[in-house]
Amino acid sequence: MSPRVGVVGAGISGVACARVLRAAGIDVVVHERARSVGGRMASPRLHERRVDTGAAYFTVEGDGFTAQAREWQRRGLAGPWTDTLGVWADGEMSSKQGPDRWHAPGGLRSLVADLATDLDVRLASPVTVVGPGPALDGTDLDGTTYDSVVLAMPDPQALRLLDESHGGALAQLAGRSWDPVLTVVVGALERTWGELSAAFVNGHPAVALVADDGARRGDGAPVLVAHTTTALAAAHLDDPDAVVPDVLAGLAEILPGTLEVSWTKVHRWGLAKPSAPREADHWLGGGIGLCGDGWGTSKVGTAWTSGTVLGHELVRELG
Repeated sequence: MSPRVGVVGAGISGVACARVLRAAGIDVVVHERARSVGGRMASPRLHERRVDTGAAYFTVEGDGFTAQAREWQRRGLAGPWTDTLGVWADGEMSSKQGPDRWHAPGGLRSLVADLATDLDVRLASPVTVVGPGPALDGTDLDGTTYDSVVLAMPDPQALRLLDESHGGALAQLAGRSWDPVLTVVVGALERTWGELSAAFVNGHPAVALVADDGARRGDGAPVLVAHTTTALAAAHLDDPDAVVPDVLAGLAEILPGTLEVSWTKVHRWGLAKPSAPREADHWLGGGIGLCGDGWGTSKVGTAWTSGTVLGHELVRELG
């Protein structure tokens, strides 16, 4: 009988891990509490178009992720967007060149959906406890037992799921802090901010990053996506909409032209990124695997690599 693995979390790391397992002939089921895949590569439909409200872009590093990105590019699912970003500091905007930042015309979530093709992904299937076995309990689950369980999610979420029988995994997860971010999507009446692609914002109390979603998506829509500072997000997690006036005032200060707002939408990321990176890219022990962008540095490519490497290690272990 084929080994059976349960993956909890259908972000890019969990789905990448499941793809490796499926390719090796291992029976794998992905449980996702949300109604769509993607995790923090979210691209909800707002005012008749997709908007990237989580990750702003991705960079291409490492042989494995480079090959995956080139495959997406060959099929028209992703491609380079810009190698130049703005840097705002002390009231002045400058520019900085760096590696190509890649985008997805259908939104970054579409890349996770592509990886999930033909996988057994069960949406709206939250897990409440990972017990001995390892076994999963939750919606539509009643102690379902697997040979191994992978938790592809931020550390605090994984900590809430694991019971005390999984001491090794609990020790790996304890004591790490994560930063919140609130994403404010701004629909403008017209584009007034010039040739901006995206800009890092330094030293501002409200805004940490702003991206031109019309440029990023390639349709020219007058839509901006602003990510708040950690401090502002932490102060308003219970009332996210309260940050809108501060963010709009910040954008008026940072961007050229007069911003005429048609609509706004706020998304809450209580666990947006780890406060500090890890050296290890995954962990496996006692039937529990841990992966995600909390392993290594917090990047899309890191999350894909974390899940992929863990998948290969599970294949070797389950044989």
